[in-house]
Amino acid sequence: MSRQINQPSNQIKLTNVSLVRLKKGKKRFEIACYKNKVLEYRSGIETDLDNVLQIPNVFLNVSKGQTAPTAELAKAFGRDAPLNDIILEILTRGELQVGEKERAAQLERVHNEVVGIVASKLVDPRTKRPRPKEKEREHVWTGVVTTKSAKSQALEAIKALISKQPIPVARARMRLRITCSTNVLKQAVKAPAAAKGKEGKGSKGEEDDGEKKAPGTVKDKILGYIEQVENQDVLGSEWEVVGFVEPGAYKGLSDFISNETRGQGRVEVLDTAVTTEDD
Repeated sequence: MSRQINQPSNQIKLTNVSLVRLKKGKKRFEIACYKNKVLEYRSGIETDLDNVLQIPNVFLNVSKGQTAPTAELAKAFGRDAPLNDIILEILTRGELQVGEKERAAQLERVHNEVVGIVASKLVDPRTKRPRPKEKEREHVWTGVVTTKSAKSQALEAIKALISKQPIPVARARMRLRITCSTNVLKQAVKAPAAAKGKEGKGSKGEEDDGEKKAPGTVKDKILGYIEQVENQDVLGSEWEVVGFVEPGAYKGLSDFISNETRGQGRVEVLDTAVTTEDD
C-alpha cells in the first residue's frame, strides 16, 4: 500500500525573494516580495502591489513556506484588520532583509543610473559634445544611496559638478520652438518697478544710461533668451523661432511669454538636452 505524504496546508514554497520583516507583539511576520521592488514601492516609482508581492499573504517564515495563521494575525493587528492593510503595514514599516551581495549589486545599479543621467545632461562647454561616462564616473561623488531615486541624486550631482567644475562641464542646452503673434512682437517691454527703484538715484543717471536700461521689444527680449537661433520665420500672423536655450533660462523665458503675450505666445520643448555627436 503506497503512502501519501501531505504537506501542511499553511506551507508555500517561494524562491528568489526579498523579505520584509515586521515584529508585532511577540511574533515576527514576513512578506515575500520581488527583488528590487520594495524600494521602488517605497520611493513611489512602483505603485501596483501585484508587481511588488510574490504572493499576497503574510508569513511567519518565508524560507519554510509557513504562512501566518488567521488567529495570530488577528491577535497582532486586530480582529477586524483586512489582510491587505496588514500587508501594507509590513511593506511600509517592516525591515527589508537584504544580503551583502544584493546590497552591493543594488548600489552599483543606482550608481550606474545616476552616472548615466548625469552624462546625458552635461556637455563639454567647448565642443558641446557629451562627456564619456567614464569621466563622469570619476567625479560623481561617492555618496550614492539606494534610499533615494537615481533622478534626484543625479540632479544633485549635476549642480555639484557645475558649481565645483572638477572638469569643464555645462548643462546641455534645450531646443525650443517659440511662436508669437506678430501683433505683439513690436510692443515695448515694461521695465520692472523694482529695477527702476534700484537703478535710478536721480534723473541724470537715468538719462545717462537710458539706452542701456531700455528693455526693448517683446521680440528683442525673446531673442535675448536664445543662445543660438536655428531658424525663424513668419507664418501668416505668427512669428516662429527655433533655437537653443540654457536650461536655467527656460523658466524665465516661459514666464515672460506667458506674462507679456497675454495668451498670444507659447513655448514648446523639442529636446530637453541637445548634444553634438562625433561625426
